[in-house]
Amino acid sequence: MKVLTGLLAAVLLIAGMGASHAVVRIADDRGGRIGTYVDKYQDLRQSGETVIIDGLCASACTIVLGAIPRDRICVTSHATLGFHAAWDFGSNGRAVTNPEATQMLYAMYPSQVKRWIAQRGGLTPNMLFLRGKQLQAMYKPCYLDAQASTNRPSR
Repeated sequence: MKVLTGLLAAVLLIAGMGASHAVVRIADDRGGRIGTYVDKYQDLRQSGETVIIDGLCASACTIVLGAIPRDRICVTSHATLGFHAAWDFGSNGRAVTNPEATQMLYAMYPSQVKRWIAQRGGLTPNMLFLRGKQLQAMYKPCYLDAQASTNRPSR
C-alpha cells in the first residue's frame, strides 16, 4: 500500500509541475560559509521559487529564513533548523566565535525567530534546534500535494 501511495503521489507531483510552481527542497544542509549562502539565497529570492524545508537546515543554511519571504517557505514535520554563533578558525586551528559575523547572521532572521533565539540565550557556540510545533507555528506546513520535483537536488 505504501508503494502504491508513493507512486500515486509521484504521478500527481509530475503531472502538476509548472515553471510558476518551482520548488527547492532543503533536506540535509549543515551549512557553510555565510557569504556563499547569502549569494545562493539572493538568487533563489529573485527566482520566485518556493522553499520546502524537509529535514536539517543548520548554521548558514538558516539564512534562508531572512532571504526568502515567509510566504514562500513551508516546513514539513521532518524540518529542523539549527542555529549557533558564527565562527572562524583561530591561530591554533580551533573554532573561535566571530561576534561581528554572529550579529550579522542574527540580524538577518525574522523577528519571531530572533525572539525564539533570544529566549534561549542567544547565538552561542552550542547549537539550538527549532523544530516540531514551535517551528510549525512560525511557518506554514508543506502538504503532500505540493508541486515539487523529487529529482531536483537540494540547494
